[in-house]
Amino acid sequence: MKEKVPQVLFGGGKLSTRSRIRCIIKSTFSETRLVPALNDLLIANPSPAAVSRFRMGWLKEVDMDPKGPLRDGSDDGMTSSSPTSSSQSSYNSTTSSMQLANSLSDPQHLPRSRYGTITRFSGRPYDVENSLNVWSSGMWISTATGSTAAMAAAGGKPMDLYSPNLQYLIREHMIENIPDSYEEMRGLNNGILEKGQHLHLRWNSQKGRVFIDGSHLMHNLELGDEILIDSEAPPLALYSRWD
Repeated sequence: MKEKVPQVLFGGGKLSTRSRIRCIIKSTFSETRLVPALNDLLIANPSPAAVSRFRMGWLKEVDMDPKGPLRDGSDDGMTSSSPTSSSQSSYNSTTSSMQLANSLSDPQHLPRSRYGTITRFSGRPYDVENSLNVWSSGMWISTATGSTAAMAAAGGKPMDLYSPNLQYLIREHMIENIPDSYEEMRGLNNGILEKGQHLHLRWNSQKGRVFIDGSHLMHNLELGDEILIDSEAPPLALYSRWD
């Protein structure tokens, strides 16, 4: 059956998958998971003449396991490295469950200064790394499928059609300290978000909007909203006559 369906529909087309964009928006009291985008997202101020201000960075998942070592590398005190007697070992065993229950409220188990900004999406803690303040006219994020459409027209790069990576492009970026070389400046504006990486935006304008695969589907943003973007959305399966 599976062999005959593509022959009937597409004259021998093959079943393939295309990556899609996952976008989660966290507001003060809610978290919204947007419809996966097949082509691209545009994140910008809804007013064409207004500046889009946001802080961009990359998310790294934080290990919050209370049984592990402290974030500064020291021991968490929950286990004894050199018990001197059987009574001490028994005491540790008896109190371990109580310590585990209270560990999350103990300040020594919270991330130490090696972390910058901690945020959460879907209950998972992330550290925001390599942040950059951006004043621009918005930002494009595209899949490989959408890299030859609006992304290419805005100055992006065409990608391999079956690449799982995403591409981002900051539009009309107003850079305070201009880099010495053109390539370095282009690297700030246009780059690749590889599979497994998570892009983070903190919206700093009063109003904003996310356009999903065009202008017919959108989601409004407000000051302080946080956005997670990656390629972890379920891929789209389709029949294609191209290899």
